[in-house]
Amino acid sequence: MTDNNNNGDIIAGRNPVIEALKSGKLIDTIYISGEGGSLNLIRRLAKEKNIVVKDTQDKKLSSLCNNASHQGVVAVGAYSEYISVEELLEISRKKGTKPFIIICDEIEDPHNLGAIIRTAESAGADGIIIPKRHCASISPTVYKTSAGAVSWLPVAKVSNLASAIDFLKENNVWIYGTDASGEDYTKTDFTGACAIVIGSEGFGMSRLVQKKCDFLVKLPMFGKITSLNASVAGGIFMYEVVRQRRA
Repeated sequence: MTDNNNNGDIIAGRNPVIEALKSGKLIDTIYISGEGGSLNLIRRLAKEKNIVVKDTQDKKLSSLCNNASHQGVVAVGAYSEYISVEELLEISRKKGTKPFIIICDEIEDPHNLGAIIRTAESAGADGIIIPKRHCASISPTVYKTSAGAVSWLPVAKVSNLASAIDFLKENNVWIYGTDASGEDYTKTDFTGACAIVIGSEGFGMSRLVQKKCDFLVKLPMFGKITSLNASVAGGIFMYEVVRQRRA
């Protein structure tokens, strides 16, 4: 399902709501249908944080989250606090590590964006950059697909992706674009400060963004299918960064 809801103030699903509560996201009210299991944990966490919990019916929950899968719980009032690219770079400076950033170019499917965010958080990326146009926004579907990782991974939302890339390059971050014309990713050095650009499945990176890249890298393909799902391919590249930095 494509989620066109651009509001970041609805979180649907048990794990995403639990992670939002644990991370300190601002939540006004939690609507719950049912009892038992992780719903009881949500009630307890909400009580500890003085958050209002209202019992309701599934029909109300579906209405709140535009019919996304809610698993009996929807949080209202939580939102994604976007940061600037400058703040994103500051994260690695404070950690004393080399920047590791993911850039999404024209990732319009919220399921793909959520999956990319989930992998990026698990791989230890500093954060993710998304454009305001031609990209999915943080929405209930993105929250749910990320399994709550949106609550932990900083997101910068920019008006001009090319300008954001220029800023990263000015701060000595190498830009790696993922493209079928690139070099085999296993022969590429990712140990320095890096940002990996993941383009859309259908069209890849935009022409301008591709021109901004310092390097183009690819996954070797041996079957009849010539490309992978954007989030799957992105995950392989991210964990190659992890592998090389741990070697």
